[in-house]
This record gives sequence, C-alpha cells and structure tokens, in this order.
Amino acid sequence: MKPSFWHIWISAARPRTLPAAIAPVIVGSALAWRDDVFEPAAAALCLGFALLVQIGTNFANDYYDFMRGADTAARVGPQRAVAAGWVSPATMRRAMWATFATAFACGLGLLLWGGPWLILIGLASILCGIAYTGGPWPLAYHGLGDVFVFIFFGLVAVGATYFVQAGAIYPDVLLAAVPIGLLATNILVVNNYRDVETDAAAGKRTLVVRWGRRAARLQHAGSLLIALLVPGWFCWTEGTLWRLLPLAILPLAGSHVRRLRAAQTPVELIALLVDTGKLLALYALLAGASFVTG
Repeated sequence: MKPSFWHIWISAARPRTLPAAIAPVIVGSALAWRDDVFEPAAAALCLGFALLVQIGTNFANDYYDFMRGADTAARVGPQRAVAAGWVSPATMRRAMWATFATAFACGLGLLLWGGPWLILIGLASILCGIAYTGGPWPLAYHGLGDVFVFIFFGLVAVGATYFVQAGAIYPDVLLAAVPIGLLATNILVVNNYRDVETDAAAGKRTLVVRWGRRAARLQHAGSLLIALLVPGWFCWTEGTLWRLLPLAILPLAGSHVRRLRAAQTPVELIALLVDTGKLLALYALLAGASFVTG
C-alpha cells in the first residue's frame, strides 16, 4: 500500500542524514560563542541553509540513483520514493530544484554578515549536492563521495558558520571541523557498506566497492580515532579539561567499530546507520558544550 503524502516526503528527506547538516552549525556557533562573536540570527540562517542543502541533495540522490539504475527492486536499504513508484521522476526533480532554490534564498540573508563572496560557497555547495549523484561525472559513482562529505559537511560548513559570525577564520576552527567531517563521512561509509553489492552492479564505484569492506572498516575506525584525538589537542593548547567532553563518546565509538565488523544483515547495518547519525549529533553537542564552557 502506498504511504501517505507526508510519510513519502519525510522519508525522501532522509531524517537520519540530517545530523550531518546540524552538527557543523552547532560546532561553528559554539566556537563563535567561545570567542564572544556569536550571532543568533546568522547561526539560524546557517542552520536553515545547511538543512535545505542536505534535503535537496537527498532528493537529487533519490532522482539520479533511480535514473542511473542504482536504486532497483534489489535494493537492500530503505525504499526510495522514485524507485518505489511513490513519486514520479519529474516530481522529484522539481522538488530538488525547489529545495535548492529555497536554500539559496536562505543563504542570501547571510550576505549581511559574510559579504557577497558567500554566494560562491552557496553555489558550490548546491552544485556539489547535485553532482554527488548527478551530472556527467557524478562524484559518488567515482569514489569521491567521501571527500565531498568531509569537505562540505566538515571544513566548509563549520568554517562558514564561524566566519559569518566572526568575520574571520582561524586554524583551530578548521581543526574543530575535522572530526565533524569525518563522523559525517562515516554515515556514508556505513550506507555504502550496506549497499556494496547493488552499487557494484549499477557501476557505482564507491570506496567500499573499489577497496572492499575491510578497507571500509579501517576508514570507519580511523575516522573515530581522529575524532577522539582532536579534543586532546584543544585540551593541551587551551589548558582546560572541558575540551575533553567529546571523549564521552568513546564507549559508543568502540561499539560501532565492533558492530560494523560483526554485521551480517542489512537490518544490522540500517540500525548502525541510524546510530552513526546519532553519534555525530552527540559528538557535536559535546564539542559545542566544551567550547562554551570553561
């Protein structure tokens, strides 16, 4: 039976991926708070832009993966709106463009703080959201999805959130962005780990397809390790133990490594995917709290 209108579009927006949009804004704004330059209105606009770009990218992924044959009846993950026949390809394409247009309009409000050059960052974010699975050379189909996620959901998102509030960017801001980018990338790693067979059959050469599941497990564990090392650097350079708050995720991080290694079914990997998004959100909240405290 076809789901309700709201269920279809909420599912197509992929709420499980939205922590990747929220986390960098939390960390960038917390750093601005630390430096006494926090601007609530600018932070809110950054959050709106980030969420809309993420949702637009998810709509684009739904549309382009269907058109390229990556989403079929053999898919082992959650059903996609176009592939399931719930939404026509033309409707999803229109929803994608409407969401990106709204994101661009939201981003224009940030020009009051960051200046006209922010248009370039906004356009680059939107174009890469489309190029992730669309265009003549889709990033995800050539193993570049992980790089895209790390750069745009880590360095760019945290850095831009801080810049529009502070009017400058510093090395420690980019360092704080590294764990966010890596943990956001882990969402993609778990997703691609689950879909490796169907992706390979569709010619989608993700890093998991190219290098295998063992390499994916190493990437996943390495990203968690680096994310846990960065708070130590801030503790040492800023001289306060509050910066170690993100280390509270250590037990969860260890369990995620074990769960990925032991996973045998799509159901287990779907559950881990959900928890990977939650882990990113928790890390961002703890990192944010560490910067506004002490």
